[in-house]
Amino acid sequence: MKVVDLRRGSWRYDERIKYLARRGEVLSEEYEETVREIIKEVREGGDRAVIELTKRYDGVDLTPETMEIPFEELERAYEELEEGVREALEIAEERIRVFHEKQLERSFISEEEGSLLGQKVLPLEKVGVYVPGGTASYPSTVLMNCVPASVAGVEEIIMVTPRPGKYTLAAAYIAGVSRVFQVGGAQAVAALALGTETVPRVDKIVGPGNIYVALAKKLLYGTVDIDMIAGPSEILVIADSTADSSWVSADLLSQAEHDELAGAILVTDSDRIAKEVVGRVYELLEGIERNEIAKKSLERFGTVFLVKDMSQACEVANIIAPEHLEVITEDPFSLLPYIKNAGAVFLGRYATEPLGDYILGPNHTLPTGGTARFFSPLGVYDFVKRSSIIYVSREGFDRLSDLAINLAEAEGLPAHALALRIRKS
Repeated sequence: MKVVDLRRGSWRYDERIKYLARRGEVLSEEYEETVREIIKEVREGGDRAVIELTKRYDGVDLTPETMEIPFEELERAYEELEEGVREALEIAEERIRVFHEKQLERSFISEEEGSLLGQKVLPLEKVGVYVPGGTASYPSTVLMNCVPASVAGVEEIIMVTPRPGKYTLAAAYIAGVSRVFQVGGAQAVAALALGTETVPRVDKIVGPGNIYVALAKKLLYGTVDIDMIAGPSEILVIADSTADSSWVSADLLSQAEHDELAGAILVTDSDRIAKEVVGRVYELLEGIERNEIAKKSLERFGTVFLVKDMSQACEVANIIAPEHLEVITEDPFSLLPYIKNAGAVFLGRYATEPLGDYILGPNHTLPTGGTARFFSPLGVYDFVKRSSIIYVSREGFDRLSDLAINLAEAEGLPAHALALRIRKS
């Protein structure tokens, strides 16, 4: 991990801060051309291209007949779950559903003199959900992405995931997924966005993934809607001298093990905590199975920032705009008003990020790479669309038409004015 001292006047210009704040852009520059080529191949080749790309990148042999996993396999995976895992998944599903039901929007109609104005809220018809796979299994991601879609009333939920294990398939069964295709990477995103002979075209694609998946979503936005450009995971921990350095180190590793491109950042005003965490991270690293992945992540993006005080710590966090922000301080709630940019904020020493990943209820599909400046966590609002409803009576027309004619003429649009005047005769 790199240690950077920001206790000086020109700290905002520090190259490490700029590097981490631009992390998503830096990664995009490295991989974008490859993803463009993958999309082009799928656009031109359909199923054949998806199968060839899956063989090339994932080493998996597929045919058009084996791309889709029969629904019976989902049910079988559920029935074969160990009792403890089944209980955890079912309780998680219930907690996620209850939390997201509070986000439901309602249609409305309001009446004023001579008109009825309103909004109609409708669920999307067909949504694609990307669930990472291959190096790890993510049944929690299935629940976090599919349950809000179900709460919103989406008619058909299409899931894509590379080499799915039984826990992923069982979670799909619990969450009410309609169809599952065992393809991943940028080619899976392209297949959902463009449609192939076997994979249906969807209205929107949601779900996290690696940099290839994130870039495919970015490049296909407009052809299909997306939730956000969610790339490799990241965590930023604000800690003061009251924090336990072992706990902080473990939390940093919880994200570093996700991906070689994941980010793990500590911001502290304590020299002792900074020193202890740097040492403890590497001690704990040796005891985790995915230590090679985590080690590469720490070498590239692992950072400890030393700051003057907690005010500066919040400023650093707001510039980096992390996916996960933990506040492990003596009074974490006192910092909350000053935190502006974060996908999810975990307050206090026991609010460890993995609890949010699995069981608390708020969504764990969050903006990464600095996009928490303008993106929000995935929610029910991502799975609906809105139409404006407008009725105008003669009385209402007479009350407003002259005003509209004045504006049409001011904008130099005579046909607009004509459409209004012709109704006045």
